[in-house]
Amino acid sequence: MGTQARFLFCWLCLQVIFATVLSDVWKAEVVSEMKALVSSCVVVPCKFQYPGRQLPDSRIRGIWHKKDKKENIYHQDPVEIADSFKGRTRLLGHLGEKNCTLELDKVKDHDNDPFCFRAEIPDLDKYSFVQSCVTLSMMPDPENPQLEKKELLEEGVFASFKCSIRHTCPSHPPTITWSHSNSKAIVNNRDILNGNWEVDSLLAFIPTEDDDLKDLTCTVSFHGGKSSTATTRLHVKRKTNFFHIIIPVVAVLGTSLLFGGVCYIMRKKYRRQIQDLQSRNANGIWSRMSRMSQRFRSRRRNETDLRMATKHNNY
Repeated sequence: MGTQARFLFCWLCLQVIFATVLSDVWKAEVVSEMKALVSSCVVVPCKFQYPGRQLPDSRIRGIWHKKDKKENIYHQDPVEIADSFKGRTRLLGHLGEKNCTLELDKVKDHDNDPFCFRAEIPDLDKYSFVQSCVTLSMMPDPENPQLEKKELLEEGVFASFKCSIRHTCPSHPPTITWSHSNSKAIVNNRDILNGNWEVDSLLAFIPTEDDDLKDLTCTVSFHGGKSSTATTRLHVKRKTNFFHIIIPVVAVLGTSLLFGGVCYIMRKKYRRQIQDLQSRNANGIWSRMSRMSQRFRSRRRNETDLRMATKHNNY
């Protein structure tokens, strides 16, 4: 074996030895403080390391307990769990993959003790990570969501709205609903690290004139029954187009033409009737005057003849 080959072999041996030594440690990574909404749930992210090679889930026992009290909040054996936590805790991670993530459901206002993880490898070793514990900060009520929008909307132009809320319960994320009917939203739930998550809902629709001065509300419903809302008032600018100008003008012109046509027809019709009446009245008056004149002359003639006859008789 040459010098270089011997050197490479020794270097590989040292790497294996150092890797074995460095891996023979107990270590846990847990968020030190988290917010928890009372009545909802909280998921505590947790990772840990143990000496030796990786083992299957069945070879490792995971326990969560209070730091200063010998009370288990989670144990594989339900009998070992404190009464106030029974049915409220479970492991979400796989211990064989060195994931000790814990879910605490139906959070109560007194669930604020520091909680620590303990790993046990039967017939081999066990360790409590009391230097890496989590403390819960209780929230009696949820925060209000953030609502992002444009100040002024335009009729007929797509508008988008975003409603978002932070939470610590990714196993039962909050749901977001909108008050605007016939609209669909896109929902996204993402990890923003350190046990915090953010769920947001993106709503898009085309505003109409009917949406002006109406309230738009996004409602966030949390696991456990609590909810919070955010509301904004819509201001829609009416879209200017030729139809808004042409239609009123055409309506006015049409009405004017129709009214003028009716007036012309009525004037023409009644003008003929008036002329006929005037003509009839004129002829009637002339006829009556002629008859009266004839009667008058006839009466004069008769009177004259009567006087002449009387005078003749007197003689």
